[in-house]
Amino acid sequence: MDTPPGGAEQRLKELGIVLPAAPLPLGAYVEAVQTGKLLFLSGILPVVDGKPRHVGRVGVELDLEAGRDAAFTACLNALAVVRDELGSLDKVSRVVRLAVSIVAEPDFRSHPLVADGASELLEAVFGKDKTSTRRALGVVSLPLGAPLELELIFEIGQ
Repeated sequence: MDTPPGGAEQRLKELGIVLPAAPLPLGAYVEAVQTGKLLFLSGILPVVDGKPRHVGRVGVELDLEAGRDAAFTACLNALAVVRDELGSLDKVSRVVRLAVSIVAEPDFRSHPLVADGASELLEAVFGKDKTSTRRALGVVSLPLGAPLELELIFEIGQ
């Protein structure tokens, strides 16, 4: 499916999605930096009201569905950061890059399926023709005990 009619903000409404408030940085950094037509996001965690929605390792304390939900939650936070920074998601012309770091047990092999929790949301909001490149890999630990962290780069068109 190519980009559906209407903008990203309209598609959020059609999907029944209300974005949370943009998360606050956990340290001495900012959540987003725009340079030229690119908007770079810092690592985005699956937090709700400043606390992790899930804690633990995918494949140990968390099953695949909890991992996907963590990716979806982190992606909602990322979209909130973008809206906060740009004023509207409609200013995004393309999702350039999605990087997903996943805390998982060593034998876990379903990193792409976990990352799809974020990729599928981005595709639903921006359209398949604006889908990003992606990296998904396993890591030992992340801040707050979160099971994953997203990094994104967006191209701004307006």
